[in-house]
Amino acid sequence: MRDAVVTSEGDRIRWVELPGQEPPRVYVHGLGASSPAYFTEVAVDARLAGRRSLLVDLLGHGLSDRPEHFDYTLDSHADALAEALTAAGASGAELVAHSMGGSVAVVLASRYPRLVSRLVLVDANLDPLPPTPGAGGSAGVAAYSERDFLAGGWAEFRESAGEHWWATARLTGREALYRSAVHLARGTTPTVRELLLGLPIPRTYLLPETDGPLPGADALTAAGVRVVPVPDCGHNIMLDNPGAFTEATAAALGS
Repeated sequence: MRDAVVTSEGDRIRWVELPGQEPPRVYVHGLGASSPAYFTEVAVDARLAGRRSLLVDLLGHGLSDRPEHFDYTLDSHADALAEALTAAGASGAELVAHSMGGSVAVVLASRYPRLVSRLVLVDANLDPLPPTPGAGGSAGVAAYSERDFLAGGWAEFRESAGEHWWATARLTGREALYRSAVHLARGTTPTVRELLLGLPIPRTYLLPETDGPLPGADALTAAGVRVVPVPDCGHNIMLDNPGAFTEATAAALGS
């Protein structure tokens, strides 16, 4: 396990690193998840193996520190990740990023272009979401006030999340889980979608085939973003259908 200090208060991001050739490949998880848990199986697949690979846990999640003072905006997550990648000497990296991690990766590529050479977004959040009481995911968490979430809303979330998601979400700081969800639902200005459209690097967006056409797919395609439906999966594409995920990701990365 590797680590780097990423805030002025000394908080550390940690990652599991697999040795291999440069340029590096960086895997970034979603809300309440962990990159080693979600990506190890596909990262060591023969179609993706052989690259130096960093399976990074964002601040507040998994193996990384869970500071209560951090605001957990998408911009702040991207800044902290940039510090970790800089410390690791991982410039010009290919990012494979899921859900909220995809949003963070787009912001990272926009703010720190030297760090990112290519993006594979895995059912990433591109647009703001209205907070929705009782909904799953970030929209449901964002419907609480922080006080109510910390006082007991997190337990309601645990029940709705299910055993699989809770296995990693329980490792996430409660402030980190709440604030990350709120800011993911709130999005950025310009939006993540607008930032993605303007990036000059190769970009691929993977989504579950059963979700139907991706909203705004025509504009993404016109801007050079490859939109690739993946069969037989839900939101967690790399876990639900690792074979198809690996095939699509390897094609996107030219592996």
